[in-house]
Amino acid sequence: MVGLLYPFIIVLGIYVIVNGHLTPGGGFQGGAIIASVFISRYIAFPADDFRIESLQLIEKILFICIILFPILVLFQQWYVNDYLHNYINLIYLISMNIFIGLKVSCGLTIIFLRFIFHEGR
Repeated sequence: MVGLLYPFIIVLGIYVIVNGHLTPGGGFQGGAIIASVFISRYIAFPADDFRIESLQLIEKILFICIILFPILVLFQQWYVNDYLHNYINLIYLISMNIFIGLKVSCGLTIIFLRFIFHEGR
């Protein structure tokens, strides 16, 4: 059943992340939904094929993106006209939701795997 539900859970998580600027929800909620895919995968198939180091690297890169992206958007808005501000703000909101959703997904998966591997010792 877990393999059958993977695509639907991922699509739901992406939907919540991308529509976070319109509806309640967003990056954190969608990231938690996507993290549930990785957690349920581990529960269904308990193998040590997860690489925590690569998840941590991805999480650090996403953190840097979350910090630098608003700065770049702020400097870019000085050079565009008023008509493009709406589109830049929309792209900014969706991008930040995606960055936060992926970071939360990596973070919750890392936390879960750390608990599992620590408990297994």
